[in-house]
Amino acid sequence: MPVPSAGGADGPVRQAAEAFAAELIRLRTAARLSQLALAQRLGYDKTYVTHLERCTQAPTKPVARQADEFFGSGEALTRLWRAYHTARTASRRQQSQRPTSQAPPRPAPAALHSTLPRDIAAFTGREGELHRLLRAAEDGHAPVISIHTVDGMAGVGKTALVTHAAHQLAKRYPDGHRFVDLHAHTAGQPPADPADVLATLLISIGISPQNLPDTLEDRAAMWRDRLSGSRMLLILDNAASPDQVEPLLPASQECLVLVTSRRRLIALDGAEPLPLDTLPPDQAARLFTRLARRAPTDTDHRAVIEAVRLCGHLPLAITLLASRLAHHPNWDLTTFTDEFATAQDRLGELETSDRAVAAAFDLSYQDLPPHLQHLFRHLGLHPGPDIDPYATAALTNVPLAQARRHLETLYTDHLIEEPTPRRYRLHDLLREYAHTLTTHDPTETRAQATQRLLNYYTHTAQTADHHLNNTPSPDTRTIPAPGAAPELTTREQALTWMRTEYPNLLACAHDTITHAQPTHHLHHAAALAHAMAAFFDQDGYWTIAIRLHQTVTHTSRTLGDLRAEATALHDLGLVWQRRGDFPKVEELAQRAYDLYHALGNHYGQANTLLTLGRVRQLMGDYPKAEELAQRAYDLYHALGNHTGQAHALRSLGWVRQRTGDYPKAEKLAQHAYDLYHALGNHYGQANTLLALGWVRQRTGDYPKAEKLAQHAYDLYHALGNRYGQGHALRDLGRVRRETGDYQTANKLIQRAYNLFQALGNRYGQAIALRDLGLVRQRTGDYPKAEELAQRAYDLFHALGDRIGQGHALRDLGRVRRETGDYQTANKLIQRAYNLFQALGNRIGQGHALYDLGRVRRETGDYQTANKLIQRAYDLYHALGNLQNEAWALLELGRLSTAVREFAPAADFLDRSLAWFHDVGHGQGEAEALAATGDLQAAATGPQPALDTYHLALTLACQIHSPLDEAHALEGIARSQAHTDTQAAIISLREAVTIYRRLGAAETATNYLTQLEAGQA
Repeated sequence: MPVPSAGGADGPVRQAAEAFAAELIRLRTAARLSQLALAQRLGYDKTYVTHLERCTQAPTKPVARQADEFFGSGEALTRLWRAYHTARTASRRQQSQRPTSQAPPRPAPAALHSTLPRDIAAFTGREGELHRLLRAAEDGHAPVISIHTVDGMAGVGKTALVTHAAHQLAKRYPDGHRFVDLHAHTAGQPPADPADVLATLLISIGISPQNLPDTLEDRAAMWRDRLSGSRMLLILDNAASPDQVEPLLPASQECLVLVTSRRRLIALDGAEPLPLDTLPPDQAARLFTRLARRAPTDTDHRAVIEAVRLCGHLPLAITLLASRLAHHPNWDLTTFTDEFATAQDRLGELETSDRAVAAAFDLSYQDLPPHLQHLFRHLGLHPGPDIDPYATAALTNVPLAQARRHLETLYTDHLIEEPTPRRYRLHDLLREYAHTLTTHDPTETRAQATQRLLNYYTHTAQTADHHLNNTPSPDTRTIPAPGAAPELTTREQALTWMRTEYPNLLACAHDTITHAQPTHHLHHAAALAHAMAAFFDQDGYWTIAIRLHQTVTHTSRTLGDLRAEATALHDLGLVWQRRGDFPKVEELAQRAYDLYHALGNHYGQANTLLTLGRVRQLMGDYPKAEELAQRAYDLYHALGNHTGQAHALRSLGWVRQRTGDYPKAEKLAQHAYDLYHALGNHYGQANTLLALGWVRQRTGDYPKAEKLAQHAYDLYHALGNRYGQGHALRDLGRVRRETGDYQTANKLIQRAYNLFQALGNRYGQAIALRDLGLVRQRTGDYPKAEELAQRAYDLFHALGDRIGQGHALRDLGRVRRETGDYQTANKLIQRAYNLFQALGNRIGQGHALYDLGRVRRETGDYQTANKLIQRAYDLYHALGNLQNEAWALLELGRLSTAVREFAPAADFLDRSLAWFHDVGHGQGEAEALAATGDLQAAATGPQPALDTYHLALTLACQIHSPLDEAHALEGIARSQAHTDTQAAIISLREAVTIYRRLGAAETATNYLTQLEAGQA
């Protein structure tokens, strides 16, 4: 609006405008700013500032307030604007009161029917949003006016959507269609004054300019009156605020109003909001190909998907990028996308002569007050995918409540998104824009902000790790507490926080390590990586953990931080232990130990000795494992660290259990439990109760084993430790499996699996699937057993756990053996053996050799079978593994019986039976009795064998082992056949029924047929 010239009634108006201009010039000069610099700070074009200072453009209230806030001049310019506004209103009133004879009346302007811009020819997608707007016309007969606000970030396609909708709705609104740009974010222009907008609207419907009311209120009233009973479509584009929109709204319920804004117009009463997000990937790809005028090939299609992803699926960015390609029909699409992906200034690539993504972002940014500009820039320093108020408070150094309010404001202005409650993220291109803005901030300011963020994440991660990691820390360096942090008082809270934040923690650690220098705080990043180690271990993020710890190891070595290097080496070794690469674990743990030893760090030495001992235990080197665990115990004892002592005692107990020294194993585990109990360490107590339960399981004391596992479960439950609950449920299920209560066993282990699945713990899921498969194998449900074992294998393979893969292959091989598919069984178990051999896992090799021997025996290759079982026995004996020695002796007895070497067979079976009986291993004893019956039948005749088979049957029934029942019944039948054919047939029918129900391989059916035909 131009300023009137001096003289007459317009003199005071000109004087007020000149006073405003003079004060603006004074403030700008005092701030040492050019007109261009001031325009950039306020978000306007330089020509607008020039016109204000020359009085060729009328001042507005928004620009006055914005300049006052920028200069800190109180209300100096706002007061001068009020003086101008008062003078202008008085001048208009005087002009309207002049006699009509002074000038001939102007003719009434012609009424316009439609001012809609042209429709968008390439409009693509948005079917759901478009349907909502079109449906609004059908609801237009409601008792109130229909108002719909379409809000979204810059460039998301708000105007395109409402324009396209308006053209489809036009015929339903016969009284006209109006499109008004309210200029909330228009370069070089302030937001439109509602009074001026109403003047334009009233004139467009035929009101003469000299008949326009002077005040905003009167113009709004006239607008509502003239539209009463009309059906008009009104689009208010680029709205700044509810206050700007409210006076422009018709009162007629027959009208439809569509409003677009970069802000959420929360205070606009009665409006239906339609937030507009970026395009879905498929719609974004369609828009790109349509604008690029390409018919993409399969290869091009992948390039299109990548191009729109790099554009963040933002319509404006896609339009600009595709339009560039459209003008170069000979350009290769894949090459074009690759060049865009590697561009240093991606935002610079997204502009044309009159449109640019960065320019659209500039307008939104410049509209923010300084404190929100500061926050928005700092969000560009955050390396992770999203942020919460706590991290924001640390990054920007403001109180938590203020950070929450500021984030909410940016969300309202569509400068950030809120994908989940209280978690915010920047669109990819806005992130790049914000990061570009930070380059104008002082280097020290940026460094302080990122250091505060790193401190916050590291301190809070260490707090969470306190609930997840039970190992004494070798690093005593403390991280300063942030101003605000979430309360993490339980393990569940700690896990939830870690699962939510780990992508940010990971990004922060990598970002810090990448830019680390000796003068920077690398140890913060190393401490952050260490604080994530236990979480990554428990939740199975082993590949991620390996990359992180390798990076920390390399950087620490480069910068000479030996303590950080040692910790990272040890953490890396623990991950490789999960992956089953024991030689690598030993190498890494030894390197860590050597560094800790050089530093004189006794905690670090003790921790690594414990790890070296566990590796040796897993590799079957029990004497060395015991020696290392004892050295760890001695170090913890010298340090007075009772927690470490308890850990070492538990490891010593596991070694004794593996070697079959169950009394000593129980004594060591009990000592560890007493230490944990004295410390009030309930988690350690629960873990040790499981170890004690394992001893009782191995010795056949199933009631006590069940009681211990239940006690452990109750402790885990009280702690809110669902991971521990899962393991306790597995142990309870195994007890039930060993006692033949397969239905309950299946339910318990399924509960464990469900817990691990809910936790996202893939390792827990894999071992639970193995347990479930073994239950199904025992009950003869071989198809299901095979499916479960395969699922377990697939999970172990995804985790990179080669030991787990080996055991799952053994499970698959046993299923095939028991269903008579000996060739496949042999291949699967051989693969398992090769894996164990490559890993140096001797106990695994022994198991695989034993399984291979059983396959060979059942196919009649007794010589090869004997060699394989003897090799397994020798390995078990060398390892001191008494339980598996007993199983190998049982198998050697069967083989000797098969080749009629009765004396050695009797020796093998007697030794096996004695061990199983002494420790109370029901299933082993039942199998050994049945094998002894086979020996007696072959060596001395059916009568002695019959009594032994009955003992085996009784025991098999007691432990609910149907397969052992069938074996015993078959032995009874073969013994009875010599004296009582009818009794033999009855027993054999029972056996065959069980075999068939289980789907087990057997030869009893043919023998039954012979008996029934009288051919036996």
